Amino acid sequence: MKHPFNLSLYLVLDPDLCGGEQGMVATALAAVAGGVSIVQLRAPRWKKRQWVVAAQALKNALEPLNIPLIINDHIDVALLVDAAGVHVGQQDIAPEMARQLIGPNKILGLSASNAAHIHAVPQGLVDYIGVGPVYATGTKLDASPVIGLNEFAKLMQGKTLPAVAIGGIGLGQVAGLRAAGADGVAVVSAICGQANPRQAARALRREGATYDR
Repeated sequence: MKHPFNLSLYLVLDPDLCGGEQGMVATALAAVAGGVSIVQLRAPRWKKRQWVVAAQALKNALEPLNIPLIINDHIDVALLVDAAGVHVGQQDIAPEMARQLIGPNKILGLSASNAAHIHAVPQGLVDYIGVGPVYATGTKLDASPVIGLNEFAKLMQGKTLPAVAIGGIGLGQVAGLRAAGADGVAVVSAICGQANPRQAARALRREGATYDR
């Protein structure tokens, strides 16, 4: 059975901001205590062995808390550690192939940055879309052009799947994005590298609480 998931506050872990594997585990646990509902491992500069070690540590930490772990791009890592799911981008393996590899019971997320991407999402295969970058971000060097809040709101009008806003999102921007139609927000530096990840997560979750369901 597919792991249930809640996009309200989606933490994308950055190993540089968190201080490596142990820092990511500590950050994830603190953030979950503050209200993070789903966690993704993204480490584009890491070697595959580091991915596996960190993914297994995160899976062991998050599974007892019933928080799904999503692996960015690396389907083999997700399968090796039996993560809850995978997130792929427009330049990664096609979602049809990703679904074939991970099977029907894992979560599959797909990045989208414009209306064409959203309209092309294969129905019945993808579980949610990550839409952005809404604002400028320094944590993803190959990010698409910034779309801004107004364009994000327009894209939400045509969505057929749950959508999480991503890209440069911090405190003070959550409510506007949720009001625009986001089912949740994905954050990196708003939690990773913060002095108190639990408090940072709690503040972000509180701001969007009116729209949680």
